[in-house]
Amino acid sequence: MFPQRNIAGSVPVYGGMKSRLPGIAVTIGLHAAVVLALLSYAPARQTLAELAPIMVSLVQPKPAEPPKELPKPRPVVKQPVKRIEPKPLPLLTATAPEVPAPAAIQPPPPAPQPPPEPVAAEAAPAPVIPPQFNAGYLNNPAPVYPAVSRRLGEEGRVVLRVFVDERGLPARVELRTSSGHERLDGIAMQTVRQWKFVPARRGDQAVSAWVLVPISFSLRS
Repeated sequence: MFPQRNIAGSVPVYGGMKSRLPGIAVTIGLHAAVVLALLSYAPARQTLAELAPIMVSLVQPKPAEPPKELPKPRPVVKQPVKRIEPKPLPLLTATAPEVPAPAAIQPPPPAPQPPPEPVAAEAAPAPVIPPQFNAGYLNNPAPVYPAVSRRLGEEGRVVLRVFVDERGLPARVELRTSSGHERLDGIAMQTVRQWKFVPARRGDQAVSAWVLVPISFSLRS
């Protein structure tokens, strides 16, 4: 007998398989009925449970890494506390170091000083006698009172500063104090320039010097 292909044409089906299918189905049904009957009966169910094989799968765990060793702490040893009693300090006596007394230093003898040289005694300068203008023998004329000044009533006192040389002549005439009227000042300076003086003297020597000459203009004289 040659095998026959099914409708799909992929799985071969033999002719005797179809005739055995009803018997196989009846057998499976009987077995199922027996199993159900047994399961419904409590003593049988307990027996089956005891007889049922227990499947145990052993899973080997991965080897764990050994734990790192931690440093062992050092044991703390409690030492007994010793009581220290203070010892008395030795007495120290401070002694000042001996300092040698400084030797007396004697100053060297002073060097001999030369005798002082004799100083010639200088004579004090003789005082200066100022020039004179009122000596009688000089015959110095008095200033002429201007007629205009008399008519106008001009009066006043003039003070002249005169530099007299060694010959007794007025080398320079300056107005020291004005009378308040220019006309009277001018007449006084003009008159004194013509005077003669006794020169100033220092001891027996004639010298030049300044002298003040006062001249008064008064209408009552």
